[in-house]
This record gives sequence, C-alpha cells and structure tokens, in this order.
Amino acid sequence: MAFKPHDVIREDRPDATILLRARDPLGEVAARTTDWLDHWADVTPEAMFLAERSGDGWREVSYGVARDQARAIAAGLLGLGLGAERPLMILTGNSVAHGLLVLAAQYAGVPFCPVAEQYAAIPAARARLDEIAALIRPAAVFVEDGFALAEVLERDVFADARPIMAHGPGLTLDDLARAGGALDVTVTPDSVAKILMTSGSTSAPKGVLTTHRMLTTNQAQIAACLPFLRDRPPVLVDWLPWNHVFGGSHNFNLVLANGGSLYIDGGKPIPALIGKTIENNRIKQGTISFNVPVGFAALRDAMRDDPGFARAFFEDLDMLFYAGASLPQDVWADLWAMAEEAGTQPFFTSSWGLTETAPAALLQHEPTERSGVVGVPLPGVDVKLVPVEDRLEVRVKGPSIFTSYLSAPEKTAEAFDDEGFFITGDAMRFVDPSDPNQGLAFDGRISEDFKLSTGIWVRAATLRLEVLVALKGLAQDVIVTGEGRDQLGLLIVPTQALRDQAEEDGGALLADALPIRARLSGFTGGSAQTIARALILSVPPSIADGEITAKGNLNFARIKALRAALIARLYDDADPATITIGAG
Repeated sequence: MAFKPHDVIREDRPDATILLRARDPLGEVAARTTDWLDHWADVTPEAMFLAERSGDGWREVSYGVARDQARAIAAGLLGLGLGAERPLMILTGNSVAHGLLVLAAQYAGVPFCPVAEQYAAIPAARARLDEIAALIRPAAVFVEDGFALAEVLERDVFADARPIMAHGPGLTLDDLARAGGALDVTVTPDSVAKILMTSGSTSAPKGVLTTHRMLTTNQAQIAACLPFLRDRPPVLVDWLPWNHVFGGSHNFNLVLANGGSLYIDGGKPIPALIGKTIENNRIKQGTISFNVPVGFAALRDAMRDDPGFARAFFEDLDMLFYAGASLPQDVWADLWAMAEEAGTQPFFTSSWGLTETAPAALLQHEPTERSGVVGVPLPGVDVKLVPVEDRLEVRVKGPSIFTSYLSAPEKTAEAFDDEGFFITGDAMRFVDPSDPNQGLAFDGRISEDFKLSTGIWVRAATLRLEVLVALKGLAQDVIVTGEGRDQLGLLIVPTQALRDQAEEDGGALLADALPIRARLSGFTGGSAQTIARALILSVPPSIADGEITAKGNLNFARIKALRAALIARLYDDADPATITIGAG
C-alpha cells in the first residue's frame, strides 16, 4: 500500500505563533464535483457506484445510469424554477434516491441543504427544522416517503417550497426525470454546491456555504497523501449521515472522486440498529471502514463474539479510519490484534477537520501505532498554531476552507483573524515538539474548558474522554461540571444496564454508588483532575431541546443551562442522589 511520507515546513514567528504547511504541491483539482461522475460514467460506465439494501441483497446503480438519471433530474429541478438563489432542502437519510438528487442539484447549480432526518421524524424536534428552513428558505423540499412525512411537508415554513419525494402522493423524482427540458446552466468552481449546518454544539447552528472548489480541492488533497485510493477504487459499507460533513462530503465524494462503490448501510452504532450494520458488513466487505469511535467499539464487541465475522471484515480492508473523537486505545489495540489474526494489517488512521474545512485539513498519512494523532497539514492548507494559556489553538486557511456563513456577516467576520485564518477553537499539541513530521494530536476544544473558583483551568474535553474509558459499561456519556465552583463533578448519562438497576428520583437516578466511586477514585492529582461528585441522569439528553446535536454529540452548554437545578443538586452533599467520590 502506497503512503505519502509527511514532509512539513515549520516556521516559528516572533509573535510566538507557529506556521505549518506541507512541502508538496497540491496537484490537479477538478473544477466541479460532477466532473468526477462524468469521468467515471465515460471510463467505467458499468461499474457499481451506489447501492442500498433490497431484500436479501442490494439494489445497485452504475456510474453510467447514475449520470443519466442525475442529469435528467437536474433538468427537472431547473424546470421547477430552482437555481443558485432558490435552494433545495433534503429531509431524508442516506439512500440511492438521496444520492441521485444531490448529484442532480450539483449539475443544475442548485445549492442543497441536507438536514438531520431526526428533525423531521421526531415531532418534538420539528421546531429545530423550522429554524433551519427559515434560514435556508428552500424553493423545494425532498423526503423519501411522502406518505410518512406528509404532516411535515404541510408545515408553515414550507408553504412556498415545492414538495418532492422518492415515492408518495405528489411529485416524485421519476416525474422530474421524465419532465425533460434543457440542462442549460453554468456551474463554476465557486458555485455553492451545498449548505451544511454546523452541529450547534457551541452556538446556534450556522449554514456553511460549501463550494465545488472546496469539495474538489479536499479530495485532491486526500488522494495526494493516500495514493492507494487512485490505485484501487475504494469500496465502502457506510452508515455515516450525509447531512454531516464526514459522511456527506468526505466519504461520498471519496468514493465518487476515485471511481469506487458505496454500499449504504441502514444501520447505526446504537443498540437498536447495530445488528443491521453487522449484517450489512457480513454480506459485503469494504476496502475502507469509516466510523466514529463508538461505532468501532460496537463492531469490536461483535467480532469478539464471532471470529468468522472478524476474518471477513478484515479480509479485504485497506484502511480503518476513525473521526469525531479519539479512538480509545483499548479498542485500537483489539482491532489491531483481530486484523493480525485475520492475516492482514490495514492502515489505521484519522484526520481532523470541521464543517467549515470541507472537512479534512489535517491527515495522519503515515502509519502509527497510537490513537489520537490527527496528523499534519494537507497540501494547500496553511496551519497557524496560536498560544492560548498553555495550549495551541489551531487556525487554518486555504482553498478548501469556507469563506462565508449563509446570511450571517457578523458571524463570518468573527470566524477569521486579521490574517484570514479560520479560528477553529480547537487545541492541538505536537506529538514530538522537535519533529513536526510526527504530527499533531487533538488537545480538546478551548470553548469547553472552564476555570474552577480557584482560577485553575479544567481541560474538560480531555478529562471527559478519560472518564468515559473508566466508566465503560456504565456511562454512555458524561458532562463535566464545576465552572465557578471549587470541585469537579459529573452528570452521567447511564447505559441501559445501569439504568435497569437504578431508581428514579426527580430527574436523577439513585443507584448503587460503589462501582461509580471505585472507578472514579483514581482521578486525582489536583483539583482540575479530581472528580469529587457525580449524579446519574434519569432523563436522557433530548434532541428536541437541543441537548443533542444533529451529529449525535452532546451540546454541553445547552445541557448545563437546562439542567441547572440538577447541577445545584449535584453540589448538595445532603441530596441522596449525589454520589460523593471517596465518601461512604
């Protein structure tokens, strides 16, 4: 397997900032995302591009058919009056119909905004959908099932939007494809391809204007560092949602740019759906596995119980790639050992990026044996590391970085410093300060840090990951508290196993505290590391209340605001639900 060695230029500046850039040039970049589809439809028209489950097998769509259908639907979109100023909103999850529609929109020069399907499916979350629709002002709205979401399509916010569906009582994609008409439109590298909503984990969600240039540049950057992508078309069995930049921009386009095949996994790494993911991976083996850490942990657990599944999973795997958070080292080590037992050793790696960076800006493209390393700048990306307290905030600029939020000039101005670098709010540290080629490691999100009443900083993001490892099997997630107080505390989102043995108590769970105390007693070493108290939530975080983002991450600020009364209880030693560490 071919790797591009890290070759980083480091510049230490008089103002104490550090500049990093790749020495290698970027290379050739496609003008539009649809150029990839045109190329593969000409070169390998019969090759499988998109597939979704159909009964015991897969419904497959080739590159040639995908181009023909996408261009026909594109003409239909223009016939409805959609255009650069009249966007499309998509309310469905990943599907072949969804994929063909987004390609059609890009042929037609119609910006599209994919929204988390939960916002439409969960009635209590539809207020969030209204907020996004009010910002986007779509001229058309797409749903997979027009019968199931008929009520959503009738909401006031969609009064001026033409409903489109894969199947249902109204206008369908087949109708659009049969409508005919000319595909007479000019799409340039600077045309907006999509509008992606930020997660809203640190502020209200914003619409990131994502151009063709950003998307095509990013794929050229990735391929330059991972040349095996060009040698062997990637095959993915992938669940990651297309409303998020990881699944929809990184993975979808990685397949399309390199002539690969994307098998849409209808499962997810949650108890109710992980069985479907395992089934899909049994039926079809990929050459690259993308996932978030909790997804790889679930797959690891399934493969532990079924060595035959492990052998099949790793048999043809070139790369295992995690993102979204650091992969626990025990999961890394277990997967590594399983691969060795299967007689293979795929490339284990990660990268770093945000919705605003299209997404990859840093990539670990040399082999490593440790989790948490996110790598070095991709070709064409300039990185500036700015000292903040005792850490380094990462800022980036380059042709793959966004330039504007939708209808938010003040937020856009606040997002860039006086040198034009995007201010990410993430912290990094050098794996080896003397050698930038060893890469950077994620060091938490600066906005999640806070001070105790003693003035001591707490690295909340880093501490949270360490606590989750300690509470494995007991906690799905934790919220670190203590801002303005003299002790650290935890709000614990319990696993079902812990919930089953607990008793509800007005928003908190009164449970056997001994396992919690035992596992947290090792967190010592000063007030910024010592967990003094904990409380187990009986009511899980709610996507409807904005406590969970569209990506499935916790919105810590929102949870703390809505659950201020519970945090007050957490610091009340007389409250029977409070678990005091080291006491009793």
